[in-house]
Amino acid sequence: MSQKNTYDVVVIGSGPGGYSAALRAAQLGFDTALVEKEKTLGGVCLNVGCIPSKALLDSSERYHQARHKMADHGIEIKDVRLDLETMMSRKNKVVKELTHNLRELLERGKIEIIHGTARVEAPDRVHVTRD
Repeated sequence: MSQKNTYDVVVIGSGPGGYSAALRAAQLGFDTALVEKEKTLGGVCLNVGCIPSKALLDSSERYHQARHKMADHGIEIKDVRLDLETMMSRKNKVVKELTHNLRELLERGKIEIIHGTARVEAPDRVHVTRD
């Protein structure tokens, strides 16, 4: 099934560069589409890189503070445990919330989100295989 749509701007990839470019193009009045091959928006940083690792580092730092540093403030905490399942659940919640917020931001900007794999065929033509 072939579907033909026309846009002023087609952005391939929804990582930080992609979603920023799409938002700016839409702000400037261009009819804009964003093509993403993955199920979730945001690219590597948001889904499996920077954001998840920072969420886990934050939880780890809080554990370290509770275990080793709070006594310096006169706060005694006994039986501090690390619950890895809860830590991972929090990380997943952070990622899910941010990807949801990104989708809403793009939709409010009237950017058409297309899930599929894009290939530039000509200077004015992009072919998308929908997943």
